[in-house]
Amino acid sequence: MARLLWLLILFSAACNFVASPSPTSSPTDPPTQTPTVTALPTETPPLTPTITPTEAATSTITPTLTVTPTFTPLPPPTTTPRPVVNFTYDSWERFDGSGILNQLASGMVAFVNFNNRETVSGTPQPVNDTQTLYFVNPLTPGAPISVAVTTGATGDQIYIAPTGDTVAYLRPVGAEQAGVFRPSGLYVIDMQIGIDGRVLPITSLIQQNIFSPPVWSPDGTRFAIALDSGYDLDIYSVGRDGANPTNLTQSGAYEFYPAWSPDGRYLAFVSDRNTCPSWRPGEPETCDGTGAPQPYGGNVFVLDTATGSVIQVGTQYVTEPPVFVNARTLAYAVGDPILGDQGRAIWMGDIITGTESPLQPIGRADDRIKLGETFAGAGGLVFYQAASDTSTEFVVLSVDGREIARSAAFTFSRYGTAADFSPDGSRIAIGGRDGQCPYGALVLSNTLNVITAANPPPSMCEPQYSPDGRFIAYTGINPRVDGRVDVYVANSSGGYIGNLTSGLRGQILLLGWAGQ
Repeated sequence: MARLLWLLILFSAACNFVASPSPTSSPTDPPTQTPTVTALPTETPPLTPTITPTEAATSTITPTLTVTPTFTPLPPPTTTPRPVVNFTYDSWERFDGSGILNQLASGMVAFVNFNNRETVSGTPQPVNDTQTLYFVNPLTPGAPISVAVTTGATGDQIYIAPTGDTVAYLRPVGAEQAGVFRPSGLYVIDMQIGIDGRVLPITSLIQQNIFSPPVWSPDGTRFAIALDSGYDLDIYSVGRDGANPTNLTQSGAYEFYPAWSPDGRYLAFVSDRNTCPSWRPGEPETCDGTGAPQPYGGNVFVLDTATGSVIQVGTQYVTEPPVFVNARTLAYAVGDPILGDQGRAIWMGDIITGTESPLQPIGRADDRIKLGETFAGAGGLVFYQAASDTSTEFVVLSVDGREIARSAAFTFSRYGTAADFSPDGSRIAIGGRDGQCPYGALVLSNTLNVITAANPPPSMCEPQYSPDGRFIAYTGINPRVDGRVDVYVANSSGGYIGNLTSGLRGQILLLGWAGQ
C-alpha cells in the first residue's frame, strides 16, 4: 500500500512538471491544446484484512455451578427380605360331595367335633388329636356328613364360602390321615369338581403378627387373603382351585383384613400406607430400618376390582376388619377399651364418596362403648350392646341414627353378647359367647319386644339364622348331661326343634350355616 502511494505521488509530480505554464503566445499563434493525461487502469488487489495483533484471547466460559444436594441418609435396610410363599396346587385327594350338594339349597349346619372318642366295651378310647368337620341338615340331625378330618391344630380355622360348596381350611402341621400324609398348608375342598387340595404351603394365617384369614367372594369362585410379600403384607385374590393368584395391593405398605362387597365388585381392606408409604428398602419415605413398629391397624380403603382404582374411606384408625352393611356402605369399629381406648365406636363409610360418619343415637348422649353389633342390611338397622362402667343394655338404631328401641331387661356380661338378625330384619336372636350364656333361647322383635324367652337348659350361645330365615342354629350347655356343649336348632321364633350333635362325643364347635 505504501509503495502504491509513492507511485501516485511521483506520477502526480511528473504531471505537474509537464503541465507547467508556457510563455504567453501572441494572438496570432494558434491555441496550444493542453494534453489530458489518463491514468491507466490499475487492478485493485484484494483487500487483506489488517489484523491488529493482540494478546491471545482466552475463552472465558462461565461455568454452571453444580449444587451438591444434601441427602438425608436412609437407614440401613433389612438384611434380606422375608421368605415369600409360592402358590401351589398339590397333595390333592378325591372328594365325594354328592351327599352335600343336593342339600345346600335349603341350608346345612357346619360344626367341628374334637376328640370324638368311640366307646369300646364300655370304656372310652384315650384322648386323640383328631377333629372332624361335619355338615348336617337341620331336619335330619342324626345324619351328619363328614367333610374333612384334620388334627386338632386346625381348630376353627375353617372358612366356608357363602355358596357352601367350597371350604378352605388350614393344616398348621403335616400329619398322616387315613394312611396318607398331608403336608401343612391352606387347603380348599371344591365339591363341584370333587377335589380336596393344597393351594398355599403355609403353616399359619398369622402374617407378621396380624391374623387375617381368607375371605370368600359372594359367588364362592375365589378368596382374598393377606400374605407376607417380603417386606410388607399384600392382599391376593386366589381361585378356588389355586389358579390365577393375583396381587391386588402392591403399595409397599401393610394391607390386610379384606372384605368383599355383596356384589363381589369391591374389596375393602385396612392399610397403614398413610403412616408408612413403604416398608421396602430404598424407596421414598420407607419405614424400613427406622425402628417404626409394625402396624396393627390403619385406615380403610376400597379397591374397585373392575377398574383397579383405590379410594380411602374416611380417616379413622381401624384395628378390626370392616364389614359391608350393603352394597355401598361399610361399618367399622374404632377404638377398643381392652387396648386402653376410652370407648369403642362404630363408624359408617360410603365406598363411592369416601365420606364417613359416626353411628350414634340422635337427640341423646352417645353410648361410649358399643359391643356385639350386628346389622340387618334389608331393614337398615343395627343392634348392639351399650356398656357403661356399671351396666349394659340393648340398643336398636337405624343406620342414620334414629333410635328404634332400648332395653335393660336382660343382663349380659360386657363383651358377652352375640346376636343375629333374621334375614328380613324383623327379629333378633340374642345369646351369650365364650360360655357366658345366662339365658335359654331368646328371640326379640326389632323393637326389642319379647317373642321367645325360654329358660335353660339348654342355654343359647352364638345364635345364627339360616340364610332363608327358617331356622336358628346355636350352641348350648346342658348341665344335666355332664355340662357338655351341643349344637341345637330352633325355628325362627326360637322354638326348640332338636339336638344336632347328641350322637357324638368330645367337644363341639359351631361354625355356622353352609349354603344359601
